[in-house]
Amino acid sequence: MIDSHFTRFTLKVSPIGWGTDQGVDGFGEEPGIKSQLMNLIRSVRTVMRVPLIVVNSIAIVLLLLFG
Repeated sequence: MIDSHFTRFTLKVSPIGWGTDQGVDGFGEEPGIKSQLMNLIRSVRTVMRVPLIVVNSIAIVLLLLFG
């Protein structure tokens, strides 16, 4: 469910999908704010994937044990 919302958001912000294009046209130019935000979101999703799996697993076990 969250992934589908994220995909819709990225399609609005970046027509190529995940926003991997840095948008740097020349040497020494900074990427635009849209590409920086997309890279930040993608990086946070990558880093937080394993801790989120662990937290969800603990929550499921606790719910099964204590109802």
